[in-house]
Amino acid sequence: MSFPESVKNVLQQSYCFLLRSRVSLIRGVTLGDGVIIKGMPIIDTSGGGEVYVGSGATLNSLNFRYHINMHSPVKLMADRKGAQIRIGAQTRIHGTCIHAYKSVTIGEKCLIAANCQIMDCNGHDLSFDNVENRIHTTGNADPVVIEDCVWIGANAVILSGVRVGRGSIIGAGSVVGQDIPPMVVACGNPAKPVKRVAPSESLVNSHVLSPD
Repeated sequence: MSFPESVKNVLQQSYCFLLRSRVSLIRGVTLGDGVIIKGMPIIDTSGGGEVYVGSGATLNSLNFRYHINMHSPVKLMADRKGAQIRIGAQTRIHGTCIHAYKSVTIGEKCLIAANCQIMDCNGHDLSFDNVENRIHTTGNADPVVIEDCVWIGANAVILSGVRVGRGSIIGAGSVVGQDIPPMVVACGNPAKPVKRVAPSESLVNSHVLSPD
């Protein structure tokens, strides 16, 4: 027996409302109007951090009906005192981990595909003067900024201290360790601009891309 479309819509809206209500109860989390949450994300603000999700943004943790394989739910970690994750209005994030020791800022109307890793921290210090102690370190942090309308392809990695300019596209599987200017396609490891784009130019069929 199949449900009428109207019933399905009501059930989906109710499910989204319940998830949104549950997420809004997490200490340090602020949700703007109309945030869409599909599947329960993992959110860690236990160290005194804050997470802000702008109006109309989407956090999608559901593999079902997503066009590629999504390995894990959305994971937002602001697990140090004063750490901030800010996600702009109408941005869509699928099955991606964002980890802030200090700050990760994502602009409005960004598209972030599944299985991406975005972090402002290294996890451990280099400790070349005492490598035996490296395991006991937690590393430094340098803020990450992803400007408005950026498209990040699946499985990309955005490392600490990086700024990705407005409108740019990061190819699937790329590792971004340095700033990317606005309005370019960048790909590779390390990611480098391979094409500068006029604002009106269509890139839908480019082979370096992965839809969100």
